[in-house]
Amino acid sequence: MRAPIRIANCSGFYGDRLSAAAEMVEGGPIDALTGDWLAELTMLILARTQAKRAGGGYARTFVRQMEQVMGSCVDSGIKVVSNAGGLDPFHCAEAVAEVADELGLSPKIAYVEGDNLLPRLAELKATGVDIVDLESKEPVADVDYISANAYLGCWGIVEALNRGADIVVTGRTTDAAIVCGPAAWHHGWSPADLDEMAGAVVAGHVIECGTQATGGNYSFFEEIDGLEYPGFPFAEIAADGSSVIGKHPGTGGNITIGTVTSQLLYEIDGPAYLGPDVTSRFDTIELDVVGPDRVRVSGVRGEKPPETLKVSMNSWGGYRSDLAIALTGMGIDAKAELVERAFWRNCRYRPEDFSSVTSTVARTDKDDPKTNEEAVASWRISVKDPDQQKTTAVGSAMNDLALASIPGFFGLKTGGVGKPFGVHTSGLVPRDLVPQHVVLLGEGRTVVDTGSPPPGPPVTPTVPEIPAPPGGETVRVPLGALAGTRSGDKGGNANVGVFVRSPKAYGWLEDHLTTDRLRQLLPEAAAAHIERFALPNIWAVNFVIHGILAEGVAASTRQDAQAKGLGEWLRARHVDIPVQLLGQR
Repeated sequence: MRAPIRIANCSGFYGDRLSAAAEMVEGGPIDALTGDWLAELTMLILARTQAKRAGGGYARTFVRQMEQVMGSCVDSGIKVVSNAGGLDPFHCAEAVAEVADELGLSPKIAYVEGDNLLPRLAELKATGVDIVDLESKEPVADVDYISANAYLGCWGIVEALNRGADIVVTGRTTDAAIVCGPAAWHHGWSPADLDEMAGAVVAGHVIECGTQATGGNYSFFEEIDGLEYPGFPFAEIAADGSSVIGKHPGTGGNITIGTVTSQLLYEIDGPAYLGPDVTSRFDTIELDVVGPDRVRVSGVRGEKPPETLKVSMNSWGGYRSDLAIALTGMGIDAKAELVERAFWRNCRYRPEDFSSVTSTVARTDKDDPKTNEEAVASWRISVKDPDQQKTTAVGSAMNDLALASIPGFFGLKTGGVGKPFGVHTSGLVPRDLVPQHVVLLGEGRTVVDTGSPPPGPPVTPTVPEIPAPPGGETVRVPLGALAGTRSGDKGGNANVGVFVRSPKAYGWLEDHLTTDRLRQLLPEAAAAHIERFALPNIWAVNFVIHGILAEGVAASTRQDAQAKGLGEWLRARHVDIPVQLLGQR
């Protein structure tokens, strides 16, 4: 049994803190450096980049980080694993090799591919293989996709490390796979080690968003030290799959059961967390504090992964224009109604001429406003259509209102050219059709096909004893006086995880926060299909709100297109909470 491997994160998204790699390499001992650069929206961004510059469909910031730390990593034997390869892992690996040459270093560099299904879509369809839409369960729409990438697991990374790679660049792996790969390689796990793999997936899920594990975006942020510059996290993963989440000494932020719980709830569905390597049961997770800024994650059980892989697909949806004008002072509703009537009277097109029209009134104004800004609400309209000219034409209709409509008129977002937008689709493809290809630069190619591991023993959820909801006096206060949240996007869906920090509080939360109650608290989700999942082992309830982001982040007309603030909106809603629960969070 080998000692735990310390795997450090240095990126949670494409554009994250550039200095993080150096901070993690220089701030304390680590065995592996990983970073997550990819999201559903990132794949669309990289597709646009690649269309403009052949061979450019990867995260160039990763290459810059390698300039900073490659020498230290080689000297210290630190393995580097990153999905920064995006749509073009080969050229990303080549760019890293150029950096190595400039630095006079000679690390072994590998890349993993096979995830890119775009060149294979016609072939798959011709052989009778349908990529099935994750939501509708029907074959995905027959449109011109600009990216289609299956979510790969960790075994290509393991193969690259077994072949001596020092730096491994992948395409679209799962966020957790870049952590599972070094852990499985270090401990010698096989695909049949389901519990160990499940534990590594959970550890990877906790650290893959970087500083979100150390207090970033945390509901109870006022409790966190040094949050103006939080450190990045690491996971010490043991041979049994358990882990300790930590951070380097002297860095900002904190790691607590609360920050770890919050991140566990980020962008998940049900307790069975599906992945290409293992189905990780989040309803078996146990959390314990084992020291300052150290939280142990244990007890995680794993089940056989599904026979399909998730596929992230992007296509162009057409063009859109987003316009907004200020509504100031008195009579906000009447002003909004007049502006909308006047806008369509002056527009050369009718609402029915567009494929989509969305208009909203945002009441950000206050009674008896103390400042000009406090007097301002806004009327916003978004139009979408395949015809760019039509979406551009609405700008002139808005301009025509400037001196001819409501008092106090001024533009917040006017004019402009209709801009292209992307549509995201999540699909499923049989896993046996997507082998992983591992290439060491200057050496040969290996094809890795893990197949499907045998099913493990049945998994029983961890269900602690939960007190009955307390009675007695209640007080009407924001839900956030007791509960924290974490929310985010899942294609066109959004999840909102709600957690509390005591068994008594959970007894109330589980009883009070039903799906019907959520509809009342979030009226914008009232008509949506909502799933609710209880996670009593971490004192949390997770909701998945289907379709609230329409066709995905790039197409959403919501102000909060990625649902990052959805949970904080929920926390601001007032509910009746037992007095005895307040103050004991």
